Amino acid sequence: MTMETSRIEELIQAGLPDAQATVTGDGRHFEAAVVSAAFEGKSLIQRHRMVLDTVRAQIDSDELHALSITSARTPAEIS
Repeated sequence: MTMETSRIEELIQAGLPDAQATVTGDGRHFEAAVVSAAFEGKSLIQRHRMVLDTVRAQIDSDELHALSITSARTPAEIS
């Protein structure tokens, strides 16, 4: 079973409601760039965990094999 990039974006945005997520991938391996105000004051590892927590069930069930977080920034960090 493969996942669609749009489904992963939906999961991330549901778990981090203010987030903007852009996901690319080949059906098994994906990369995500996420912008969220919830990252304010968080370390890089905390930010990555926050994103991964939004898709934890899919990772645990092996529906989602790999998700790399290419960036996890606040809105201020992208301006």
